[in-house]
This record gives sequence, structure tokens and C-alpha cells, in this order.
Amino acid sequence: MKTFLERRLKQQEEEVGYLRSFLEVVDSLLAERSFRPVKISTPTETTAAKPNVVTRTADSVPILTVDGVRIGSIQIEQGALHVTPEPNVNLDSDSPPLRSFLLAKVLEPMQGKDKEAASAGVIPPDHILTYNVEQEAGRLKVIHIQNYGDDRRLLELKNAIRWTLRRMYEKTGSKK
Repeated sequence: MKTFLERRLKQQEEEVGYLRSFLEVVDSLLAERSFRPVKISTPTETTAAKPNVVTRTADSVPILTVDGVRIGSIQIEQGALHVTPEPNVNLDSDSPPLRSFLLAKVLEPMQGKDKEAASAGVIPPDHILTYNVEQEAGRLKVIHIQNYGDDRRLLELKNAIRWTLRRMYEKTGSKK
């Protein structure tokens, strides 16, 4: 009976893992095809548990418009993201989607949560999310994000970045 129960429990845990993977894929596909602004909800789960920090090798994710035009890319490496617009795309670094959405509604709240978690001793202080926006003559060059955290946060960031760059391109993304 014990062996049977252990085997069933292991099967159920594997199935939950598969279902979570499928849900991430569906979330990603929905976000790519969305025409509406993304609402970033605050997680309902408590973050008291130690977050799973993702360690990945370098990976590049293209950022495409709905029409398939490549407007940038996200480099993912060892807990860091580097968002770079394509050289032939001019994105205004003072554009509202960047300042009022990505920075004010996504990155700053994540940074605030990390600071609270660090002060509570849940995460080490050197694991607090940090970001830097590089610009040149009012044109977005690179966004650096360090210590993004776990897979859930990575997905949230990729979706928010994709939405932001698409809206910036629609407003100011004229070719050079």
C-alpha cells in the first residue's frame, strides 16, 4: 500500500510540473498576441518562501511587432536581462510606456518587494533587483536588469518588456 501511494504521489507531482509548464507556454503565447495593455497583478502567494533564482546560460529572445517586424531583443544570462532595440529602430527614451509603465509599474515595485524581502532576511541584499536605462540623445540604447529572480518573474518581465517596446514603436519607432 505504501509503495502504491508513493508511486501515485510521484506521478501526480510530475503531472503538476507538466501542467505548470504548459500554463507558462499558454501565458507566453497569449501575451505575444495580445493587443491590449498588460495588467501586471501582484502575486497572491506570499513571497516568504525563498525564491528560486534562475541561472541560465546566455539566451536571446527577439521582440517582434504584431506584423512580425523585429524591433529588439532580450538577452538573458545568469540572473540578468539586457534589452536592446534594433539599430534601425528609434525608440524615444522619454516615452510614456517606458517611464510610466515598465519603470514605474513593473520594475520599481519589483525592486521594492526585493528590498522588503532583504530587510526581512528572506533574500540576501545582493539579490535585490536593480535596473539601468542607457540612452543617447533621447534614444533608448539598452535596459539592464540585474537579479530578476525566478521563472515567474522572468516571464512577467519578458511580457512587460515586449508590450512596452511594441507600444513605443507604435508611437515613436520610425526607422532611422
